[in-house]
Amino acid sequence: MTGLIALWLPILVSAVFVFIASALIHTVLPWHKGDYRSVANEEQVSAALRPFAIPPGDYILPRPASSADLKSPEFLERVRQGPNIVMTVLPNAQWSMGRNLGLWFLYCLIVSILAAWLTGLAAPPGSDYHAVFHFVAITAFIGYAVALWQMSIWWRRSWMTTFKATIDGIIYALLTAGAFAWLWPR
Repeated sequence: MTGLIALWLPILVSAVFVFIASALIHTVLPWHKGDYRSVANEEQVSAALRPFAIPPGDYILPRPASSADLKSPEFLERVRQGPNIVMTVLPNAQWSMGRNLGLWFLYCLIVSILAAWLTGLAAPPGSDYHAVFHFVAITAFIGYAVALWQMSIWWRRSWMTTFKATIDGIIYALLTAGAFAWLWPR
């Protein structure tokens, strides 16, 4: 077993590697440019929604009042008429990239800490490079990608967007695994 304290360097280095790779993927490459499309007549749609002053949060439209409501003719007609929407309403404020980047780096640290903890339970100091690499890669891949799949399964998020995020997750997992295998205590 390898303790977390002994793994502080690969935890930090892997989080920095992923943070930098993510910045490059999202700013230099056009990979995610089409993930979110514009709504036709955006100004009119915004003007129509503005008077409702919908507070920030997650919403579904139409929303059934109960599971029995799912089969009611009234609810089924609302679904048939549309629109059927799953949406997140953000605050009416300028985006804080500093806040978002800080939270993303914290998330990268948490994934690295979990990968370190699980791998540390299985691999003692001096473990084989490939064993550490594979164990960390699988753990980090789960942290960066697998949880995103449920958004396409349940909420019909574009499978292409989820696929691209999964490729990102593979890149992040490989960077994390490389850092751990390279810096694993001998």
